[in-house]
Amino acid sequence: MKRTRTSKAWMMEHVNDAWVQRAKAEGYRSRAAYKLLEIDERDHLLKPAALVVDLGAAPGSWSQAVAKRVGSKGRVLALDLLEMEPVAGVEFIQGDFLEDEVLAELERRLDGAVVDVVLSDMAPNMSGIELADQARSIHLAELALDFCEHHLKPGGAFLVKVFQGPGFMEFRQAVQTRFKALHSRKPKASRDRSPEVYLLGTGFLGVR
Repeated sequence: MKRTRTSKAWMMEHVNDAWVQRAKAEGYRSRAAYKLLEIDERDHLLKPAALVVDLGAAPGSWSQAVAKRVGSKGRVLALDLLEMEPVAGVEFIQGDFLEDEVLAELERRLDGAVVDVVLSDMAPNMSGIELADQARSIHLAELALDFCEHHLKPGGAFLVKVFQGPGFMEFRQAVQTRFKALHSRKPKASRDRSPEVYLLGTGFLGVR
């Protein structure tokens, strides 16, 4: 009964959410688009003709926003474990970023090209066991940072969702050592009660 009441409360909040309503009106697949758009307005990540990798892309709202910003001369490679309906101007790979063969396919698509921006909105399937979920979230963030080490161009940018908790400060420090500047962003479209925060590394220092 409690779970049913909680689910109904969440659904009511979701339906009445101004960001959800705006996303529907403006053709974005989820309210998450406005998190990225707000950060981009402030930090100017997404430039015309850029090559962008979008990790944890489904249902596709970030990819939609990126494709519009980089334009027809840009390129967007998106990846997610879940299915994603096609987005114009976006190449999609369905697979688990934890699996070597999926990473290999992403690298094959890049074909040696260096990436201007790596975005990661990845999150694990939540088990409800807080410490385990946090550890899995940090691991995904670490894998995204490792991807930057191999494919992000010097001077490039990395935007990653992380949940505050055990391992957060250590991961933050790891990002800080690889970028000229590190910023913490909490967009307006991110719910206040959510422990999520977006770390933005700019000015990638290149391969160690």
